[in-house]
Amino acid sequence: MIADRLKKTILRQLELDDWEVTDETTASEVPGWDSLSHVKIITAVESEYKIRFQTMEIIRLKNIGQLQSLVDKKIGPG
Repeated sequence: MIADRLKKTILRQLELDDWEVTDETTASEVPGWDSLSHVKIITAVESEYKIRFQTMEIIRLKNIGQLQSLVDKKIGPG
């Protein structure tokens, strides 16, 4: 399940008020999510959660659910 915090971070970068985001949602399904906005989103997520991704971790991501899992792994147990 996608955390509200992650969803808001992504949508803020895309300048979208609301959009249905699920674990299976891919970048190509979201309006305005192109290669440039992808970099902005990843940077915003890193800043929001105070984490850093490795390049290969980012390349392996296939959907928002995988991004959520990676964030959860990086921040550890709450």
